[in-house]
Amino acid sequence: MEIRHYFRMVQDLLNDIPFEAVDRVVEVLAQANRAGKTVFICGNGGSAATASHFGSDLAKRTIVPGQPRFRVISLTDNNAIMTALSNDIGYDVVFSEQLIPLVRPGDVVIGISGSGNSPNVLKAMQAANEAGATTIGFCGFDGGQLKGMVTLPVHVPSNVMAMVEDVHLMLEHAICERLLAINQEANQKVALA
Repeated sequence: MEIRHYFRMVQDLLNDIPFEAVDRVVEVLAQANRAGKTVFICGNGGSAATASHFGSDLAKRTIVPGQPRFRVISLTDNNAIMTALSNDIGYDVVFSEQLIPLVRPGDVVIGISGSGNSPNVLKAMQAANEAGATTIGFCGFDGGQLKGMVTLPVHVPSNVMAMVEDVHLMLEHAICERLLAINQEANQKVALA
């Protein structure tokens, strides 16, 4: 595939972003932040990198003095627990076993899976749903099982994994930029009051 063609295909995907779903993700995350709830994020491979990046951006990029900070945990970032769970129990529970003692009603759990069928992400969503958390799924291809089992799916309809991952990362950045703006706007309202 030529480089120009790749970028044209990504542009087509960007033109079809489900903006209503993305706006709802922003609302859910902003509400969770105001309520002091915790956000958990997980994924595998490139999606693990996006999960880690998303967690970092929520924790740091949205900071505005005088506004609450995000309580966020990327379940992909603790190598010791991930390898212990993988070795001793199985890789399919590497995220759900981390969630079970931590997740509470009202928390938000974000699963990122290009295929929408990663067993460990699906088990994490199941554990989160059972705990009363709000679940968000970033998926590609046909959405897989993830699309149908989360509170809020964000589906990128492409069968090219790299492009799905590109758009997921761009969405993460856009979401964090909007959350930063929400925090800044809240400070302006306080200053005007």
